[in-house]
Amino acid sequence: MSSDQPPPTRLLRPHRPRKRFGQHFLAGSWAEKVVAAIAPQEGDVFLEIGPGRGALTIPLARSGRPILAVEIDRDLVSALAPRVPPNVTLLTGDFLTMDVMPYLTGLGPQHLAGSTASRPPRRFRVVGNVPYNLSTPIIFRLIRLHEAHQVLADATVMLQREVADRLVAQPGTKAYGVLSVSAQLHTRVERLLDLPPGAFSPPPKVRSAIVRLTFGPPAARVTDQALFDRMLRALFSARRKMLGNALKQFDEAGVDVLAASGLDGRRRPETLQVQEIARLAELFVSAKRPRVV
Repeated sequence: MSSDQPPPTRLLRPHRPRKRFGQHFLAGSWAEKVVAAIAPQEGDVFLEIGPGRGALTIPLARSGRPILAVEIDRDLVSALAPRVPPNVTLLTGDFLTMDVMPYLTGLGPQHLAGSTASRPPRRFRVVGNVPYNLSTPIIFRLIRLHEAHQVLADATVMLQREVADRLVAQPGTKAYGVLSVSAQLHTRVERLLDLPPGAFSPPPKVRSAIVRLTFGPPAARVTDQALFDRMLRALFSARRKMLGNALKQFDEAGVDVLAASGLDGRRRPETLQVQEIARLAELFVSAKRPRVV
């Protein structure tokens, strides 16, 4: 067997899914459909969140692209390590707390020895079967990584269908909220595929969906992200109230900000477009600046 071929598949020891990690493993029959939705390209470098038993890792690795796979369950890492080819790097840890960027940016597209072709530009992409109980924190973590490093191209993730609904929700709908605005400010959201409970083992009690978040420049100007986030949460904690009242409760400058915005104070916060929310945040930033005499 040549050295560039993956080692033979070994049988895993029986692993009981752990509820505290939200483990629902992707069935092998669905893995190829997910890889097709991901659509690996020349130059891609992948960060996989939660490889589990490797149902997605191994078929994705056949593309030859480098993969950094981060798994919190040490037992799963031990079982998976002998089964993955050399282009897969396994890390044990919590994606929400560990600094993955030095590991990820240290990987590069494979280049054949003796080839005179130029090395393709790297494109860092995220994939993962995300634990339902951690899907929202993981999405916010990805957004923050994008803000800090500006290197992530996209994230193709499997989520609970209700979370996918919130990501693509439009103003005025019940699902529209903090997650919708935060994601749509920094990414272009596409819903790619719905998955039945039977696509996982054990089957979850809810349906799932594959969503792609494509990172890019913000959809609107935000100069103070912390203020924007505080205001956004305040507005949606009063989503059914009149906008004027919600802004006054958020900050004493709310009356002046509303007047300067030109928005109708009788509107409900849940009807605001991403750009309108960003405009309000920028007006609060201006209101906080010392006046020049």
